[in-house]
Amino acid sequence: MDLAKPSTAANLEAAFGGESMANRKYLFFADVAKTLGNGDLAKLFRDTANQETEHAFAHFRLLHPELVIEDPSSLSDEQKQSILARCLQLAIEGETYEYTTMYPQFAAAARGDEDASAAAEFQSQTDESLEHATLFKKAASTFGFLEPVEHHHADRYNIALEQLQGKGTAGESPEPVPGKWICKFCSMIYDPAQGDPDSGIIAGTAFEAIPDDWKCPICGTRKANFVPYREPELLAK
Repeated sequence: MDLAKPSTAANLEAAFGGESMANRKYLFFADVAKTLGNGDLAKLFRDTANQETEHAFAHFRLLHPELVIEDPSSLSDEQKQSILARCLQLAIEGETYEYTTMYPQFAAAARGDEDASAAAEFQSQTDESLEHATLFKKAASTFGFLEPVEHHHADRYNIALEQLQGKGTAGESPEPVPGKWICKFCSMIYDPAQGDPDSGIIAGTAFEAIPDDWKCPICGTRKANFVPYREPELLAK
């Protein structure tokens, strides 16, 4: 296969994205079926999701032949380190794109769409317009919260790469960042400067002042599952 042709590479990227999305979608459907008590259908969705994963892996191997490992025992430590470093580099690229480009653009678009829907709502006074405005506002809020999460992920990958290169040990800063707390489940970082306006938590609200029944705006876990946020840090060897 000639990956030098832009169309071939682009098609493989699109195929990988489509199969990957199908995998997650079918796993979601499996959860729905399980919740509704249909175990057979849940199994069908899970089995199909696993097949879609294999399809996605096949596309990804063609896109990144440098990561295809035929015989691990034949690789030197240096070759193994190079492959692992490449994995981390690709992960860093993806996470960095998400927090510098993708989510900021999505958030901006959602805010713009919210304004358009709000205008339509006031003109038509329909429940549908109100529902759309609410959904767009939620999308803008979620994308905004995800930016620092993806930044945090990219920082951790960078430090893991440096550890792999023998530059130190991955760890965290000894002192937490003043005011910031992080969710143990989804890594949502609560920043008092931003607050959580959609939940009635205005900007400037300290985490300690948030009601105990407040829930993470990304994954929905309770406040008790947040811990003080410490920045990822490379510790000296």
